Amino acid sequence: MKIVVVGGGPGGLYSAILLKTRQPEHDITVLERNGPADTFGWGVVFSDETLEGLDAADETSSQRITESFAYWSAIDNFVAGEHFRCDGHGFAGIARKKLLAILQERCRELGVELKFHVEVEDALAEHGDCDLLIAADGVNSRIRSQHEERFRPSLREGQARYTWLGTRRHFDAFTFVFKENEHGVFQVHAYAFDDETSTFIIETDDATWRRAGLDTMSEEEWVGYCERLFAEELDGHSLLTNKSEWIRFREVKNESWSFATESGTQVVLIGDAAHTAHFSIGSGTKLAIEDAIALADALESDEPLADALRSYENARRLVVEKTQGAALHSQNWFEQTARHVQRRPLQLTYSLMSRSKKLTHENLRLRDPGFVDRVDEDFARCAGWDGDGPLPPPMFCPLRLADVELVNRVVVSPMCTYMAEDGLVTDWHLVHLGSRALGGAGLVMTEMTDVTEDGRISPGCAGLYTDEQVAAWARIVDFIHDQSSAKIGIQLAHAGRKGSTRRLWEGIDRPLPDGNWPLIAPSPIPWTDENQVPREMTRQDMVAVRDAFAAATKRAEQAGFDHLELHLAHGYLLASFLSPLTNQRSDEHGGSLENRMRYPLEVFEAVREAWPSGASLAVRMPATDWLEGGWTTDDALVLAAALAERGCDLLDVSAGQTTPESHPAFYGRMFLTPFAELLRNEVGIKTMAVGGITSPGQVNTILAAGRADLCALAREHLRDPAFTQRAAAELGWSGGPWPAPYSTVRPRPTPPV
Repeated sequence: MKIVVVGGGPGGLYSAILLKTRQPEHDITVLERNGPADTFGWGVVFSDETLEGLDAADETSSQRITESFAYWSAIDNFVAGEHFRCDGHGFAGIARKKLLAILQERCRELGVELKFHVEVEDALAEHGDCDLLIAADGVNSRIRSQHEERFRPSLREGQARYTWLGTRRHFDAFTFVFKENEHGVFQVHAYAFDDETSTFIIETDDATWRRAGLDTMSEEEWVGYCERLFAEELDGHSLLTNKSEWIRFREVKNESWSFATESGTQVVLIGDAAHTAHFSIGSGTKLAIEDAIALADALESDEPLADALRSYENARRLVVEKTQGAALHSQNWFEQTARHVQRRPLQLTYSLMSRSKKLTHENLRLRDPGFVDRVDEDFARCAGWDGDGPLPPPMFCPLRLADVELVNRVVVSPMCTYMAEDGLVTDWHLVHLGSRALGGAGLVMTEMTDVTEDGRISPGCAGLYTDEQVAAWARIVDFIHDQSSAKIGIQLAHAGRKGSTRRLWEGIDRPLPDGNWPLIAPSPIPWTDENQVPREMTRQDMVAVRDAFAAATKRAEQAGFDHLELHLAHGYLLASFLSPLTNQRSDEHGGSLENRMRYPLEVFEAVREAWPSGASLAVRMPATDWLEGGWTTDDALVLAAALAERGCDLLDVSAGQTTPESHPAFYGRMFLTPFAELLRNEVGIKTMAVGGITSPGQVNTILAAGRADLCALAREHLRDPAFTQRAAAELGWSGGPWPAPYSTVRPRPTPPV
């Protein structure tokens, strides 16, 4: 087979090596626009996992590469005059120029033809007689651009500016530096790649870059600025440039990675031409090398070439997307450094270590238990632990909300069960909520409880609009208070246009077959075409619903609830006022953000006045609609600040569900936590993280990193009412209250060594 590789970077060269070693009869040519010794950038990083793949793919080149590696296992962080080290991480670095030389030499040994200083203007026009054209021409791939209709790329540019430099200062760990001056915050990513030289990447946000004047300085001037800024870290060494400039990271994705021309030539993307991942997780060269391995594996099969290329893509896509997801979390973290530096230095360091979600609390404990012990102690002391008794993990530290003290940070999230009878909770709810309180959670939340009969989602929804309902709830509240250490909170809401529908298992969001009740909403927009059109609320309606919320709040106090949450999210009545997608009013309650917030804030103020000042009050609020023209995170910041000013103690931060078309931009573990982190650290209010939290390690990670103050779990508590007790057993935590009948399975203190 005749193969042409456009691009002589690591991915292109390694593809040629592997294809030639497996099929020596292949005629392979690599075309590179630069010279053999030209390279841009400094060192590249590989993880232990990648090194294993190299050795299995081609032992000869792997041995030469590993002989040139600089190894380290520690990560250092320098911030606010303090130094923190976390060990146990396996990394290796090599000079990019050295890596290219090794791969070039191996290509020549195998009979691969290397051509340098070749500018490929139109690859298919110039080399269309080959069987396979491998586009390894980088992030700015000309081949990808010339065939956009085939690959269907999407490109997203980051917000921060960074420059890739070198230095003769030798770092003995992967080193991060955070430094603030009169212009803003800068950070450094530095690591050694040989005995004499280190990579030194400097990054900052665009506003800081401009305030410092770096956008107008010559290279000599801005290098001098950076040398002065990081003089202590450089320890007398200068910064080295290599066609360095300040750029933004560009994320590359493609809907398809290959296609066939009419003449039968197959074209395939690898490396940065196919995908990119932010440099902060050191993945660019790693992904390109792994692409080359997967491509060689696929072409070694008996499949037709086109099918083999699809197999290659299928083998790589999920891995790449996971890496890009982790890289995006890491990128977002670094693009918000100005917020992170306000944290305690150790907490910032821990947040840095766990930024991509690949490492959780227990993963880090396996790598460096001493570091995690320091984090736990720092968190516990800030939570009031005085050093007397065993050190609690973050999830088992208490939290005070107003005058209410929770024994731990685990919350049973509100979960609609649709088992009420005419709005009245039953023995089902007693067992459901009571068992989860006995299971050890610090706070148990009721399901969404409606303030009027017509405000229910379904006939099976709970209410709090009659005295009989107060008594039914009081029975549950009393059981939880008498038999557990948990506090219990109630979530009050009105379904609005999402009401009068069937129970979950009968057809979610579908209208009742009969017996539908009238609906109200800020605007006469049905949930779907199948649902009824709600009546646009009048001012009289608004007053009535506001007063119903206040009355339900008084009933919640009578029932003995410790905590109350007002529901302003998920497309229900109050949320429908917030989003411009569902609020199309032209009066003082529609249009501007101020107007759209007016009525929900009016309801909150009525609830705040009706609720005892010492009892904690929360709001479940939306962070985004995930839809163009809808509610945004900027809107959420304004609402959060307004709620904090009005006496809100906690924000339960959710997102989406505003319309049927509102779907997460991303989904996975802890997928809503970044919104809780944003509001917590930008507004300065306690938050509760929800969404995809499934393990004690994730709970501890979120808390210790300062991303939220509480963690609410729904599905995990459905699967396991004793989630918190199980977590205590797994973590060996013997402190805290425990139901006496369960004492035989309570963890025992670890005996001294």
